[in-house]
Amino acid sequence: MKKKIIFFSILVLISLGIGFLISEVLEKTPRLKKLEVGQCPIRIEEKIVRGSSLTPLIKSGQTIKVLFGYYDCHSIERKDVVAYYYAGNENPIIKIVKGLPGDSYELKEADSGEWYILINSQILRNSEDKPYLVSGNRYKMLSLYEDDCQNGIPQNTYLILGNLVEGSLDATRFGFVDKSDILGKVEY
Repeated sequence: MKKKIIFFSILVLISLGIGFLISEVLEKTPRLKKLEVGQCPIRIEEKIVRGSSLTPLIKSGQTIKVLFGYYDCHSIERKDVVAYYYAGNENPIIKIVKGLPGDSYELKEADSGEWYILINSQILRNSEDKPYLVSGNRYKMLSLYEDDCQNGIPQNTYLILGNLVEGSLDATRFGFVDKSDILGKVEY
């Protein structure tokens, strides 16, 4: 009996020690603390970026973390970098969220004959404060959404773009995206 009590006491002390170590790790890594372990199952994978559409924020060859399932328990925020399922690609692509459900959306012609993308009456700009300008097929793709967005971008619909104002494989090529195709949040 005495051996059983000692054994269970040791187990309790070990489990308390493990709990302490886990809380220490979470406190020392604040970005992981936000994951709300146990409430939202998130799978974290490290990936190497192939491509330059988010330069200079994220460079080709850089390692990032993708938090798959993050948006099952968290809302998608403006400026989040997200992993997106793009049909035909084996790997997800990563883009920046520029337009959210409910945002006003329009295209406005610039003096150059190209078109600005406006969200909530503000010209969209990249991380270097350069405005996105679209023309040709990129303009045609985005203009398809103007009528649908008269009352704002629809629920569960997002505008995602690369960081290159001259364009990349983003909404200017494939249009607005549904939340169900956004796989997770990217940390870089």
